Amino acid sequence: MQTRHAAGSSGGAARARGAARRAALLGLAAATLVAATAAGPDVLTLTMKRLDGSEQSLAAYKGRVVLIVNTASKCGFTPQYEGLEALYRKYEPRGFVVLGFPSNDFKQQEPGSDAQIAEFCRATYDIQFPMFSKISVKGDAMHPLYKTLTSLPAPLGGPVAWNFQKYLVDRDGRVVAKFAPATKPDDPAFVAQLEALLGEKR
Repeated sequence: MQTRHAAGSSGGAARARGAARRAALLGLAAATLVAATAAGPDVLTLTMKRLDGSEQSLAAYKGRVVLIVNTASKCGFTPQYEGLEALYRKYEPRGFVVLGFPSNDFKQQEPGSDAQIAEFCRATYDIQFPMFSKISVKGDAMHPLYKTLTSLPAPLGGPVAWNFQKYLVDRDGRVVAKFAPATKPDDPAFVAQLEALLGEKR
C-alpha cells in the first residue's frame, strides 16, 4: 500500500508539473506586472503606417494609456477583438487607446492584405481603435517597435509568444506590464492595472 501511495503521489506531482509546463508554453499566465520606472524607454517614438496607408506618429498617443497588441484574423484568440473594442469604447473617454498591429508570424494566421484586414475588422467586429499595417513581430524581419519591446529588461521583454500578446504602456510611453496572449481583455488583473494607470495623476 505504501508503495502504491508513493507512486501515486509521484505521478500526481509529475502531472502537476506537466500541466504547469503546458500552461507556460501556451502563455496562460494572467499577466507579468512591474512598476513603471523612469529608466524605461519611450516606445512611442516611431512613425508607422495605418491600414489605410496613412502615416501615423505614435508620439501622438503620448499622454494616453496605450495597449499594444499584435493581432491576427485566423487565430483561436481572434475573438478577443470584440473584448478589445469594448475596452476601448469604455475607457477611451478617460484617455485610453488600443493600437493593433497585424502579424502573420504565427502559423500564417494573418495572410490577408491590409485592405482585407481592414474589411475583416470592420465587418466582423466593427473595430474603431487604430489598426496599423501588417508587420513582423519576430525573426530577422522584426519591426523596430517590436525590437524595442522584446529587448526590454525581464520580465517585460523576451520573444512574443503568440498572437494577441499585450503590452500596457503608461502616459509617458513606457511599458509597465506584459500580458500573455490568452489573457482576455476583461481579465480582472489586466483591468485593475489599466484602471490604476488611468487614475494616476501626472
